[in-house]
Amino acid sequence: MFEILSREMLTPTICRQVVSAPRVAASARPGQFLMVRPDEKGERIPLTISDFDAGKGTVTIVTQKIGASSADIISFAPGESFADVVGPLGQASEFVNEKVAGKRYVFIAGGLGTAPVYPQAKWLHERGAAVDVIIGAKTSSLLIYPDEFKEIADNVFVCTDDGSEGFHGLVTACLEKIVGEGRKYDMAVAIGPMIMMKFATLTCRKLGLPVTVSLNALMVDGTGMCGACRVTVDGQTRFACVDGPEFDGYKVDFDEALRRQSQYREEEAKAAESHKCRCHDEK
Repeated sequence: MFEILSREMLTPTICRQVVSAPRVAASARPGQFLMVRPDEKGERIPLTISDFDAGKGTVTIVTQKIGASSADIISFAPGESFADVVGPLGQASEFVNEKVAGKRYVFIAGGLGTAPVYPQAKWLHERGAAVDVIIGAKTSSLLIYPDEFKEIADNVFVCTDDGSEGFHGLVTACLEKIVGEGRKYDMAVAIGPMIMMKFATLTCRKLGLPVTVSLNALMVDGTGMCGACRVTVDGQTRFACVDGPEFDGYKVDFDEALRRQSQYREEEAKAAESHKCRCHDEK
């Protein structure tokens, strides 16, 4: 069993949980993910690792309440335990095997995608790379991790669609602004909603900046067996869960990925409604 050690609601719908999983923590690397099964009858859900501590034997997950399964996961309180936490799965970020000291990275993080950016930025900072982070959300109440990033990043740029905090506009506009002001980077990493990553990639191409994106949002079973995360990369079929979840943004067919992401929307809505009914009956 995998005990929940702490639980914190970062926003009304986004929850951070620290879980005891010593063997997973010992092997985890930035960019990888876990499969979490809350209870014996629960669905296995892929969640990107948001932090890990091999010394303490813990991993951190950040989950957004969207449907029935995510609601189950965030309902677990400290002292309770998940039935299974399997991982680490997927490929680690490419920079894990590279010399990064002296290089400059910019992370473009949107919404829930801000959480998996954290272990990557932390890893690079600890190994001598310069790291800037752009955090985006619709409004200030939906921003996550701004204080955590201030401890590990050289610069943190906050963006809100409504202008309630920081830069008034999209993360792509902020990236263009800071590059236009003379900031230079060796690499960009964009993690967030699929549409955001598509336009972040187009912006990076315009700026002549290489970019890596994470297709974790496509994953379902985490093993490649279901085929739900199938995507075309550089003209070839790849699976986000086993070949990724990170890929060269220039090579991803985002239009196909966006279509695939919406494939199970109707089923998810039905499951969420069923979950609401069960909760109401239990009261």
